[in-house]
Amino acid sequence: MDLNTEIRTILDAAFAPTSLAVINESHKHAGHAGDDGSGESHWRVEIVSTVFSGQSRIGKHRAVHTALGPDIIARIHALSLQIS
Repeated sequence: MDLNTEIRTILDAAFAPTSLAVINESHKHAGHAGDDGSGESHWRVEIVSTVFSGQSRIGKHRAVHTALGPDIIARIHALSLQIS
C-alpha cells in the first residue's frame, strides 16, 4: 500500500471526515533537504471533521499526528496540515 493510501485510510478511520485531501508535494522538493528520493517525503493534508470542534490548532495537529502514529510520521519529512 502506498503512503497516500495509508494516510487516507488512517485519517478516514480516526476522524470520519466530511472532506479529506491527501496531497503528495514531494515533487516540489526534489533535491532539497529532506528529499530521500522515495517521492513520498513531503505531504499536505486538508481535513474537515466534527471531531476537531472545540480543539485548539495545536490539539488538532496533535490528534492527526497521534492517529498517523510514529511509523508513518517517521517516513515523512514534512507534513502540512489544514484542519477544520
